[in-house]
Amino acid sequence: MSSAAMAALLLGSGAARALEKGARGRWPKIAPPQSPRISHVIDQLGRQRDDAYSWMKFIPAEGERNRTNLPAPVAKMLADENAYADAVLEPTKAAQAELVRAMLARSSGAVAAPALEKDGWTYSSAIPEGQVHARYSRQKDGGPSELLVDESARAKGQPYFRSTGHQPSPDHRYFAWAEDVIGNDRHRICIRDNQSGDIRTVVGKDAYGYGGLVFAPSSRWLFWIWRDARNRPTRLYRTSVDGKTTDLVYEEKDPAIFMQVKRTAADGFIALTLAGPETAEVRLLSAADETAAPAVVWPRKAGVLYEIDEWNGGLIALTDADEAFDMSLLRLDPKDFRKLATLVPHRPGTPILQIQPFATALARLERVDGLHRLAILRPDGSEQVIAFNDPAYAIELPPEQAYDASSVMIVHQSPKSPRRWIRIDLASGKQTVIQQQQVANFDPDAYEVERLFAPAPDGEMVPITLLSRRGAPKDGKAPLLQYGYGSYGVPSDPEFSIPALALVDRGWRYAIAHVRGGSEKGRRWFLGGRKFTKRNSFTDFIACAEHLAAGGYTAKGKVIAYGLSAGGLLVGASMNIAPTLWGGVIAQVPFVDMLNTMSDGAHPLVPLFRPDWGDPLSDPKAYDYIASISPYENVQAAAYPPLLCTAGLKDDRVAYWEPAKLVAEVRRRSTSGNPALLHTDMDSGHQGSADVTSEYQQKALFWAFAMRCVS
Repeated sequence: MSSAAMAALLLGSGAARALEKGARGRWPKIAPPQSPRISHVIDQLGRQRDDAYSWMKFIPAEGERNRTNLPAPVAKMLADENAYADAVLEPTKAAQAELVRAMLARSSGAVAAPALEKDGWTYSSAIPEGQVHARYSRQKDGGPSELLVDESARAKGQPYFRSTGHQPSPDHRYFAWAEDVIGNDRHRICIRDNQSGDIRTVVGKDAYGYGGLVFAPSSRWLFWIWRDARNRPTRLYRTSVDGKTTDLVYEEKDPAIFMQVKRTAADGFIALTLAGPETAEVRLLSAADETAAPAVVWPRKAGVLYEIDEWNGGLIALTDADEAFDMSLLRLDPKDFRKLATLVPHRPGTPILQIQPFATALARLERVDGLHRLAILRPDGSEQVIAFNDPAYAIELPPEQAYDASSVMIVHQSPKSPRRWIRIDLASGKQTVIQQQQVANFDPDAYEVERLFAPAPDGEMVPITLLSRRGAPKDGKAPLLQYGYGSYGVPSDPEFSIPALALVDRGWRYAIAHVRGGSEKGRRWFLGGRKFTKRNSFTDFIACAEHLAAGGYTAKGKVIAYGLSAGGLLVGASMNIAPTLWGGVIAQVPFVDMLNTMSDGAHPLVPLFRPDWGDPLSDPKAYDYIASISPYENVQAAAYPPLLCTAGLKDDRVAYWEPAKLVAEVRRRSTSGNPALLHTDMDSGHQGSADVTSEYQQKALFWAFAMRCVS
């Protein structure tokens, strides 16, 4: 018997091919795990498929998924995959360590935003030098600093820690936040009594932290949102600040609706926003009666989105009603909620992204030609526009700014410009830079940012943000990492990134492909890469890589595709369509088992996002379209590039079995001998633990893998 035949007998044909070809010596010749294929035939809408890796899926009958309750075959599979990934990536360890050192060297000192000023108090947070978690503190009129929360102490001994929602009560007596110490996005809520210094946990578990907690205007109550067993935010509760009384305020029965709660700008109302991709409803509680039943502003209506705030003595609505698909801004009667006036009319191609009301002006963040600008509207109707000359940049409008402030704070950044906090006078428009992100050993003039446009197959021009070393030749020799997302209307803004600089410093270029499915060019850009037009996202992404290669910025085979979550769908599908275009593919917690996931009505996000993807349980057209683009369903016999997928064991958004299935199928069918790797974090969910070092370590792993792909 030949050695090849013996390898095939012992390891399986896919592993034998890997041993024979070895991927040109670039990767260690280690036989990969071979996950068994167990037939699982699914009949659905007259169609039939065999999901042979369905056994990888595990959902516990109750409680969270963790290391101790995994079925033995699943535990073995994940352990084997982690061991294999570690072994294959062992030669990159030195590069990973060097990259982490380079990133940390740029991150000098405390990382902090300017203090939030309210009623003579200033609230600030910073990560002290040498630590990875923040300390929250406050001062009164420049007096001594008072420590509110030391997150290093709270994270001590926890395998996972991530916090959100930090806020003072309106009377400044209390300070609240939500924290996740499990990794599954189910938070507990804590309140510090600033008079006594005591910290108590007022909600022990199952809270929704992201936009899910707010103090009442009176400071007597905390309103918070509860997650059900399927991790969906479904109830609004009101809990007294001493934690002794909790009342149900509202329960949502529609699984396609998510919830968020906030105080309006002038503290006149609590606003509960109930929304899906194509509908919304806001319920208001007046500060005059915080225990009353919330009043519906406009009943939900299919195709109408809106949100409510208050300004200039009344209510305002940001809405797409009356075909204002890029949003208009209306004034409403605060008693019966009828429209009184149009403050900002609908302007196609100029979407309004966010509003921030102040007593003397209304600031709004919008886009023109895909780039941010800030507009300041005053009660007399006069307006001032603030924009920047950078080829590509991003503006943030931090929430919860003091309503009586005389200026608005924005954050400006670009791929070569660190974050700058700029105060803009609401009366004059004068700009004052009050703080800037400190980056050591950094000269912005050593880098160049370009905004390019790639022609898509249907003639659309797809924006690209490109970061290079200044003067880098366009001779096709440079490798390039191309990032993309392109889903849910979420933009990929051109932000400053220390990890991206570390890659560019090593002779790379870094590109962001602003593909359809995002909202960089307005809602129509989003709709052009959604549901039955989703394939446009993939062909846009491919077109960007080809355009960059044609321009000499890189070459085919030297582009590494990188996507996160739904961006994993983007890179996975692009890999299937053009496997030889890419030098490698990095898919972080990727949504790649699309047909099976969208056929799971119990999944926490499936009912919410059916308008974005379609419903393969009831619509044959949706089934067929999803089946035609799902990465897992469309792996073919082809020369696939090296593939690195990551997962979080406790992830309820994109479960570990999605990348596990894709990796197993690519490994089975690829003809290249390149490795397909899966690395699962056994302690995290969709996000890693929130500390700078962990973030840099993960990026260093990705970059070192990318470098190995094109070495």
